Amino acid sequence: MKFSSPRTTVARALAAGSAVAALLVGCSAPGKVQTPVESAPASDSSDSEAVGGTPADVEEYYTQDLEWSECGESFECATATAPLSWDDPEAGSIELALIRLTAREEKVGSLLVNPGGPGGSGVDYLRSAAGMLGDPLKESFDIVGFDPRGVGDSTPVECFGDARKDEALSKDFNLDTDEGIAAAREEARAWAQACEENTGELLGNVDTQSAAKDMDMLRSVLGDKKLNFLGYSYGTQLGATYAGLFPERVGRLVLDGGIDVTLTSDETSAGQAVGFENAMRAYVEDCLADAGTCPLTGSVDDGMQQIRRVLDNAFERPYPTASDREVTQTLAFYGIAVTLYDEASWPVLTQALDEVITEGTGDVLLYLADFYNDRNTDGSFNTNSSEAFRAVGCLDDRSSADVEEMRAQVAEIEERAPTVGTFFGYGGLVCADWPYPAVERDYDVSAPGAAPILVVGTTNDPATPYVWSEGLAKTLESGVLLTYEGEGHTAYGRSNGCIADAVEAYLIDGTVPAEGTTC
Repeated sequence: MKFSSPRTTVARALAAGSAVAALLVGCSAPGKVQTPVESAPASDSSDSEAVGGTPADVEEYYTQDLEWSECGESFECATATAPLSWDDPEAGSIELALIRLTAREEKVGSLLVNPGGPGGSGVDYLRSAAGMLGDPLKESFDIVGFDPRGVGDSTPVECFGDARKDEALSKDFNLDTDEGIAAAREEARAWAQACEENTGELLGNVDTQSAAKDMDMLRSVLGDKKLNFLGYSYGTQLGATYAGLFPERVGRLVLDGGIDVTLTSDETSAGQAVGFENAMRAYVEDCLADAGTCPLTGSVDDGMQQIRRVLDNAFERPYPTASDREVTQTLAFYGIAVTLYDEASWPVLTQALDEVITEGTGDVLLYLADFYNDRNTDGSFNTNSSEAFRAVGCLDDRSSADVEEMRAQVAEIEERAPTVGTFFGYGGLVCADWPYPAVERDYDVSAPGAAPILVVGTTNDPATPYVWSEGLAKTLESGVLLTYEGEGHTAYGRSNGCIADAVEAYLIDGTVPAEGTTC
């Protein structure tokens, strides 16, 4: 999941599996205690049952045949068709891009994967991160990545051109002033107008509930009676939404890096601010332990203040680079924040801070910010994740754009997260002038009657704080929490063998970890 505010206007969320290295450590008790799932096995599917209960006006979508073709070593690709609007199937259709890694041995079923965002490409994720999925999963499942509606190679949300997008993702605003707030709102309005002009009616139909309905259609098209799903970060919101809409069709759902679906946008922003503050403290403590290479000095509090000065200085005098671009405060924050998603990236943050503090230049920070934003060296962008994030978020939930309310919220956030809190405020400006209304939730968030759902939480996750996973597991009637004690965003594929074994045993054999299992 990304963070959202005018100062940190959405960019690329790192998917789980982006770690440079994985830690292979042991599992602590009571992690060895497991109980079986009492639900239909993942392979329980048939063509007739898969379509059962489908409304007649969308049956053509649920019964469509996919044409798979080779698209690189080991992969097959296809395109599915979905209605533009599930509420009005006659309004037109859109395309959904799919990629599949077929089961190496006897197939248990299909496993849909979503890397997060919103705006993350499941097609790109499977291509790049297949090696981080455990061999047991690849032996037992057809693993299917998909680009949700509005994303990537599916019918996309389109807004600014590359040059204008590059400008927007680099801008700073002085939100301490009324003039700065007005300028930030005008920039958000320009985004909204560009999205409306270049995307059309799809812009009002990229909400999470519509994407979850797409997943149920894909479940049927893939021939599965129940949905098996691995979702990271925002993917946990997508999976939980599916469970609420279709509890009777829940097979085995792993929600890694949980989002508490009961929280408001303001509560989410405040929680993320604290998450990144805590992750940064962990980094600073680790950095200071190696005085020979760490550019920070003094206590952990001193180091945190030094990082804040780096950010404040970027606002006053953007850092020069070897190119004709400068590192603004917004870009500096992107560059720092991206390294907090995985502790394996901390040495790169040390290198970036050392350059800024000792040389006064920002080449490494710029490289990191471009990586976060999916920007190429020629100024083009690899994905439309920034556009999709904004579009989905503005349909799912909105914060107040009242200036006094926003300022009061920022003050509260900064008390809890004095180093980075300011970057998580004023989110109400992003959607204040969005051309489509927010979508009302029309499902029970507890997903009553669903089979056991596995929620995985990392104790010092910056982007989806551990308390969110706790909240999601409690909200879901059948939720079970699996805990990874460690740093970084999400756990499966980037943490340890204990987590991998527990997740794979659940997905393949239906074995649910005992309540309280910690790895």
